[in-house]
Order: sequence, then C-alpha cells, then structure tokens
Amino acid sequence: MSDSRNRRAQFGWAFYDWANSAFSTTVVAGFFPIFFKTYWSSGHPAETSTLQLGVGSALASLIVLFLAPLLGAIADRSRRKKPWLAAATGVAVVATAGLFFVGEGQWLSALSLFVVASTAFFLAMVFYDSLIVDVCTPADYDRVSALGYGLGYLGGGLLLAVNVAMTLWPELFALADRAAAVRWSFLSVAVWWGLFSLPVFLWVDEGRPADAPGAGQAMRDGLAELRRTARRIFSEKPVLVFLIAYWLYIDGVHTIIRMAVDFGLNLGFGETSLITALLLVQFIGFPAAVAFGWLASKWETKKAIYVGLAVYAGVTTWGYFLAYEWQFYVMAAVIGLVQGGVQSLSRSYFARLIPDGRAGEYFGIYNMMGKFAAVIGPLLVGVTAAMTGSARLSILSVLVLFVAGGWLLTRVDAREAPGVG
Repeated sequence: MSDSRNRRAQFGWAFYDWANSAFSTTVVAGFFPIFFKTYWSSGHPAETSTLQLGVGSALASLIVLFLAPLLGAIADRSRRKKPWLAAATGVAVVATAGLFFVGEGQWLSALSLFVVASTAFFLAMVFYDSLIVDVCTPADYDRVSALGYGLGYLGGGLLLAVNVAMTLWPELFALADRAAAVRWSFLSVAVWWGLFSLPVFLWVDEGRPADAPGAGQAMRDGLAELRRTARRIFSEKPVLVFLIAYWLYIDGVHTIIRMAVDFGLNLGFGETSLITALLLVQFIGFPAAVAFGWLASKWETKKAIYVGLAVYAGVTTWGYFLAYEWQFYVMAAVIGLVQGGVQSLSRSYFARLIPDGRAGEYFGIYNMMGKFAAVIGPLLVGVTAAMTGSARLSILSVLVLFVAGGWLLTRVDAREAPGVG
C-alpha cells in the first residue's frame, strides 16, 4: 500500500470516531440522562430514574458481553469486519433516530431504544477497533489510535455545541421549545453518525482473500475459534492479566462518562452548567488524546496509562466533596486531560499483546470485558444512590476500580505476550 493510500486508510478509520462520538457525547453523556429524568421519566423520584438509567445501561452492556466475542470471531473467520460494522452502525443510527418520536412520560420506550442503540454502538466498536491492524503497523498503533480518539472528541464536541445552542435558543432554529430542540438533537446525531461513517467503508481495505468462508461456515468456525481463544487467553498470562485490569479500570471510566451528568443533577447543579462542563471535556479531550499518543511514543504506553488512572482516582475522591458548580467545571477539565488518553492507549497497548490474524476475536474479548465492567459500574452507582440516598457515596464507590485496575496493570509484562516476538 502506498504512503498516500495508507494515510487515507488511517484517516478514514480514525474518522469513524468522529462519526460515532456524537452518540457518546450528545446522547449517552449529555442529553439522554437529563431528558430521561426530566421528560421521559418525569414524576419519578430522582433515585428511581437513576436506577432506571443504570439498569438500561447495564442491560446493553450485558447483551454486548455475550455477543461481542462471538461476532468478533465470526468476522475474523469470514474476513468481513466492514459489513458487520455497517450492520451495527445501521441499527444504532435507526434506534437513535427513533428517540425523536418518543413522547413525554414514555420512559420505557425511550429506555428500550437507548438499549438497542447502545448495544449496536458497542458491537460496532468491536469491528472498528479490530480494523486498526488493517490500516497501520504496530509502530503506529499509539499514534493512529490517539488520532481516532482526538477526532472523536473534536467531532462529538462540535455537534454537541450545535445541539446546546439549539436547546438554549430554540427560536433561532425555528423550534417550538427546548424539548423539541433535544428531540431534534437526537435526530441530528443519527444523521451525523450515518454520514461521517462513510470514509471507513470507502477508504479502508481489509484485504478479504478469495478463499474466505461463507457466512454459515464462518459462524461454525467462529464458535469453534471462540472456544479456542478463551482457552488460549487463559494460557497467555500478559493478555489475561491485562484484560482483568482493563475490566476494572475502564469500568470506572465508562461509569463516570455515563453517570456524571446524572450525578450533577442530583447535586442540584443546573442543566446548562452540566452540558457546558461536558463541552469542556470534549474540547480539552481533543488535543489531550493526541498528546497522550505522543507521550506514549516518547515515554512508555503503560506509564502514560498509569498517569491517567492516578488522575481519575484523585478526581473520583474529590467528587465526594463537590459543593459548587465551578468545582464541577474544574473536575470536567481534569477528566478531559486524561479520558481519551486512557481509552486510546489501552486499545493500542492491547493491539501489541495479541497474535497476528486474530484481531477480531481478541478485540471481541477486549470489548466484552469493557462492557462487562459497564454492567457493574452503573448498577453500583444506581444501587448505592437508591440505598443510601447519597449521590456523593455513589460516585466515591468507583474509586476502588481505578486502584485495583492500576495495580493489576503493573503485573502485565508485554515481553511475554504472543503478539511480541
């Protein structure tokens, strides 16, 4: 592959982060928690809507837990990761658009569409993550992975800024009120996601060989390969220990992403202030994610991850003592400095540990561990809030995940990994 085609493939791959990050920002982290609590689940106590949201998030993650490794193995065997990515993206886009049509008080319909969209979003990430091995060499994993997260923060932040403007000044957009603006925001996410996904399908070549098996044979081979992969991972200590460490600390990262706005609402902070803080995370996260990729190339990937986890542990502890909105802004800015770095470098570090030709199945397990963690985190926060009535205790409960995950990461020796040699 020529240098120009290689760069175009890398940019096309990274641009999918630009596309799907609109869902994780405007929907997952931004408007859905607020709109769910104040519009779709209005009339329920705050603790009840928090529990509903936590259960919905956990259900999506539980579905992905079982499907991700299987579909990843099938995609590897059929050499057709892009069609699977297209199918998952299509389902997610349609479900996200469906939120536009859900009326006030219809919390179950809204939550059901959210579960479908979230499930498809996470399954799409299995195929997207595994395509990194088709667009660059291991020497470029950190840089390209960080580029993806950086574009994701920028793209997600730009659309979120437009969506925030729509809710603040709906009359400028010929909208009736803020509720209509939020519903149109969900529809804009679906259009954005579908449109900007095109480069990965047009520019990335996964090089499917002529003798690749058909769908039926690929499924049978995938199931058999999944069993072998599970046994193989248990014999590969660096991969196994990393996955357990990742399972713990990424739980904390995902839980804060999903529940931070709900946490701020429970503390009595204004909706506009919370969305502004989310925008701060996005625009700080763009250069910070790219900078973490540079830091890993000059320093060491694991050490850069340690820095991010230490910051998360400190922020989580500080969250217990939050009293003013300006403190929430500071917390958002600090999270923005490390959030993308922890995610992107975890992805690129894992890519170095896995054997050649097995990216789909291994990244299926990788995403399974991340989503299994996300089953526990939102439930932990939701149940703690419901049992104690304290939002502060619920956010503090996440601290143990960063500490335990960081400690286990110290036990990973990449030199012993099957992908190194």
